[in-house]
Amino acid sequence: MNSVMSPQQVRLNQATPHEAQQSFKTWMSDAIADVNNAQVDSTNMTEKMARGEKVDLHDVMITAEKASVTLQTTLEVRNKAIEAYQEIMRMQV
Repeated sequence: MNSVMSPQQVRLNQATPHEAQQSFKTWMSDAIADVNNAQVDSTNMTEKMARGEKVDLHDVMITAEKASVTLQTTLEVRNKAIEAYQEIMRMQV
């Protein structure tokens, strides 16, 4: 099992800010790596189909759609993180 805590586990354990930052950073890095892997898988399946190898069209389309959905989800998370940062920067102390 992965030794990195999810952001929810960090919150429940009342981790220090540094621990929370490291956990979030690791979680985000893993998520971005997963998105990259999905994109690579989609590219490989598409190339196999283009070369005429025996691959099922449905598998190619499913792999491509998974890659698309993971990328869109990642972009939405990024947009929400940027919005949250901008909101914090607008706060008056």
